[in-house]
Amino acid sequence: MSKYAILPKTLWTAESLWALESRSLFVLCLTFIVVGIGEGLLLLSNLGSAPWTILSQGIALQLHVSVGWTSFLISLLVMLLWLPLRLRPGIGTILNVAVIALFLGLTVKFVPIPTALWLRWAYAIAGVLCFGIGTAFYLTCHQGAGPRDGLMVGICQRFHWKVGIVRTSLEVLVCVCGFLLGGTFGIGTLMYALTIGWVVQLTLKAIAYISFFKPKQH
Repeated sequence: MSKYAILPKTLWTAESLWALESRSLFVLCLTFIVVGIGEGLLLLSNLGSAPWTILSQGIALQLHVSVGWTSFLISLLVMLLWLPLRLRPGIGTILNVAVIALFLGLTVKFVPIPTALWLRWAYAIAGVLCFGIGTAFYLTCHQGAGPRDGLMVGICQRFHWKVGIVRTSLEVLVCVCGFLLGGTFGIGTLMYALTIGWVVQLTLKAIAYISFFKPKQH
């Protein structure tokens, strides 16, 4: 099964994982900014951490180390799972970490913290949409994924499963594990876990079928 059956070719699809092409680099950076803002909005909503953050919190509590270290360790372990799935990192893998972290920090620092419940939900919903749509767009650059997104794509390609099902299953599994280990759970966590995969899948379908996004000739 071709990787393009999961991730469509687009006008901004790069020649290779490490190609420095202006169009693909622009899309990568722009969408990572969107994802970083989305992650920041989720955090500011204070309706519950994202599933992978809950897992990091739970492991940190059990090992008596910082959440930052456990998050880093989880990323490394997840990337080890790439090996049997025959995935390779690319420039997008590096930019994923750097750009998202930067704009997550900027969003948390400069965007006002919501107090009204409706505004907190607006932040959470906007965060999920930014995260899911941005993820779909950056993956279609075909220049490497972040550790968790790569695992999702690899499983989809290996077993021919739908993105929505795989992503939702991963998020729910991680959420349950993190909660059992003592991580903080909220209603926003559940919303994220159950919807993020389908936002990514619907966006990928839209990219694939909108006639404007014609495949780039290599």
